[in-house]
Amino acid sequence: MMKLKGFLVVAVLLGIASLGFAFFGQSVKADTRPNILFIMSDDHAYQALSCYGSRVNETPNLDRIASEGMRFDRCFVTNSICGPCRATILTGKYSHLNGFVRNGNQFDGAQQNVAKLLRAAGYETAVIGKWHLKTEPTGFDYWNVLIGQGPYYNPPMKTAQGDDPSQVIKREGYTTDVITDLTLDWLQQRSDDQPFFLMYQHKAPHRNWQPGPKYLTKYDDVTIPEPETLFDDYSGRASPARQQTMTIRDHLTPRDLKLVPPPGLTDEQRAAWDAAYGPKNLAFEEAQLKGVDLIKWKYQRYVKDYLRCVASVDDNVGRVLDYLDETGLAENTIVIYTSDQGWYLGEHGWYDKRWMYEESFRTPLMIRWPGKIEPGSVNDDMVMNLDFAQTFLEAAGEPDPEEMQGESFLPILQGQTPDDWRTSVYYHYYEFPGAHSVRRHYGVRDERYKLIHYYHVGEWELFDLNKDPQEMRSVYAEAAYEPVKARMLAELNRLREYYGDDNTIRGKVDPPPKKKQNR
Repeated sequence: MMKLKGFLVVAVLLGIASLGFAFFGQSVKADTRPNILFIMSDDHAYQALSCYGSRVNETPNLDRIASEGMRFDRCFVTNSICGPCRATILTGKYSHLNGFVRNGNQFDGAQQNVAKLLRAAGYETAVIGKWHLKTEPTGFDYWNVLIGQGPYYNPPMKTAQGDDPSQVIKREGYTTDVITDLTLDWLQQRSDDQPFFLMYQHKAPHRNWQPGPKYLTKYDDVTIPEPETLFDDYSGRASPARQQTMTIRDHLTPRDLKLVPPPGLTDEQRAAWDAAYGPKNLAFEEAQLKGVDLIKWKYQRYVKDYLRCVASVDDNVGRVLDYLDETGLAENTIVIYTSDQGWYLGEHGWYDKRWMYEESFRTPLMIRWPGKIEPGSVNDDMVMNLDFAQTFLEAAGEPDPEEMQGESFLPILQGQTPDDWRTSVYYHYYEFPGAHSVRRHYGVRDERYKLIHYYHVGEWELFDLNKDPQEMRSVYAEAAYEPVKARMLAELNRLREYYGDDNTIRGKVDPPPKKKQNR
């Protein structure tokens, strides 16, 4: 009889519990939508990732994302410069529509963005690290961001959470480590009953490439391979290639080359810096290099510091990946790694970005999603940073906003490229006059050819990427390419109309033209 009573009590309790689940519905049901962790570095060249075949360094932690997910070999940006790329990623709109066309603009935080949409859909949202959009973040439950570009050491950071007003707190340490510490703190303190959208964004390896304490002497005993085009004379291209101010030969400063120490170091940091760079500077002064030898020395000095910064990013991304694994979050978290744009590691004798040439136009992109993406897969479809917001929204089960101009590549992640996926991409760079004196230009790239128009100087370039992958010689003036030129010009005009680019900066005022007609 006692056993029967016990059974009845358990049955009644189970019945009440089941009624509770049915009654409360979604408030009790676990939210199984994926977490979204968006990791972005600043100016990380795909040439400096070993999963992309780097000749100059190894990135074992970042490679994990590629080996456990998908590597994209043709991801392009709309406008190769820091702030505009970030604005495009948030809004899913080209620069002329989101209003942020060049660094120094003020981002209009009142416009729609992916964080606002995910937050409204029940995601907990945060951005930590580099922001670089002047105005304060909107759409985030929590933010803790660098002020402007931010220093490499001991960064002051502006933060706010919920309705708390923003405040500036100075952090001590190496900025790449600090940003990761804050990211891990947030992951540990976040709500357990909401999926999260977290933008974890590094300053490194942005100029002027100050390595962290752990890596001040890394690569001291090796010679980094030089790019084949280090001594490019630009004779095969239009005049803007010769008029820029971003050469390793002429435009690196003493601070870039670490002939003088960075300001703001603690006594301990300064001692470590002097111990690492003092002997290097003395050796340079004794060598009295000139001509080609000086350019080669500058290249080694620059690229080693750049790669030392990348090594710290790789370590810190590894810390976050380990946390996801250890806590079990990895199984339901989409991890994205990208850079805000590409970068020159001495190709064409340059550092920096801005151009529609491949090294700055193309950015790394690796995505891991256990059970959804085939590990170790590689994709060569043309995707863009314009597509990121809509991809995140579709992964979260949210609708495709009409005002966004990209396309979700979620089907591509699952191995199903849509039959009507784009076969060309459009680019527009605006920042002239400005740093590095790269002329304004727009252009189109398809599977084989690239057409570029420097519209303020009335010059054109056309490259056959199959025959000239390093883009050393424009064939725009060659008669044999007249049919190609006509076809590419028609495609350029079509895309400019399709994306509503008539050289007017409209910000949020005018909605973009309808998409979905023809990708």
